[in-house]
Amino acid sequence: MFKAYFRNISIWLISCVVMTITGCSSQVPEASVGKPDPRSQAAAAKRPVPVPVLAAQAVQKNIPIEVRAIGSVESYATVAIKSRVTGELQKIHFKEGQEVEKGALLFTIDSRPLEAALREAKARLEKDKALTEKAEADNRRYENLVQGGFISREQFDQIRSNLSSLQATVTADEAVVENAMIQLGYTSIYSPLSGRTGTILIDQGNMIKANDDNKSMVVIEQMQPIYVTFTVPEAYLSQIMGRMKGQNLGVQALPDGSTSEIEKGKLTFVDNTVDSKTGTIRLKGTFDNTARRLWPGQFVNVALTLGILENVVTVPTQAVQTGENGLFVFVVTSEKTVQLKPVKIGKSYGGETVVESGLAAGEQVVTDGHLRLIPGASVEISSDLKPQADPAQAVAPEAKS
Repeated sequence: MFKAYFRNISIWLISCVVMTITGCSSQVPEASVGKPDPRSQAAAAKRPVPVPVLAAQAVQKNIPIEVRAIGSVESYATVAIKSRVTGELQKIHFKEGQEVEKGALLFTIDSRPLEAALREAKARLEKDKALTEKAEADNRRYENLVQGGFISREQFDQIRSNLSSLQATVTADEAVVENAMIQLGYTSIYSPLSGRTGTILIDQGNMIKANDDNKSMVVIEQMQPIYVTFTVPEAYLSQIMGRMKGQNLGVQALPDGSTSEIEKGKLTFVDNTVDSKTGTIRLKGTFDNTARRLWPGQFVNVALTLGILENVVTVPTQAVQTGENGLFVFVVTSEKTVQLKPVKIGKSYGGETVVESGLAAGEQVVTDGHLRLIPGASVEISSDLKPQADPAQAVAPEAKS
């Protein structure tokens, strides 16, 4: 009996040892795959999250020196078509807004009254020519008689006077015929230039009055070439006049809100007077306008090029920021951190700004994402900036897992 009791006690002790070892071995893996170590959580929370930014390189290039202004487009020539003769408008040979070439037929006016006047003038000319021929024959005959003493000198002088009068009449008749032919030619009205027609101001069938000051038939605008008129401050006058000697100054024009190519022309006119009220000088640029992008009366953005700044360092304009101590840029270092550099800037052109000092070509500068940056901050150059949660909140989900 004692042996049986001892055997039971031994089995119970062995079972407890086995259960203890099994419990310990099952707890070791749980510690390795369960909740993270609090120390590693704290280290992850302290690690800085890179700030996403956009960046660009500082570039060394040539930049034009420009004066910018708002200008208006003016046609190269404007002609208001009027009739030189009175009559009925028989036909219109074009449509409103049509492009017409120089010499194209525009209007036809009833020519019958003028044709009749021309025939009358020619008939009168023929009559006076016949009388003149008779007077010339009389003059030759009476000249022989006066030499023979058969008629008096006074009679001969009367014959010669009559001949001279008829000759003058023939000359006047020829002028009347010529004028009648000219007037008849005015019944067909042709375009004096190549351009674009406007609204037709009188309809077919109406009576036209010659040289009517209050009524034009149509207005034609020449659009190739075309002018762009603009004003600049008088302070630029001496610089403009100096650079115009021996060279053409380029002018660029772009319609407001347009995404088309910039139109290029040259400065062709400087007004002879400065406007004393505004302190500006009026200029004109001439453009070929082959693509017809410039239209009379249109407002355009104008840039007058006065010279070239050679081999200057430029950055996108949005890279330059204003701080308490002046202008600065954030430069991205090789360790993907940012460094604040004060800069001195010059002129701006086409979204780029000249950096006169404080930056070298090839350095990478931040162009967007400045609000979350401080010197030494870690950055990540991104192609697209998106809103990001606070860094402390970004680590919180890991701590909760």
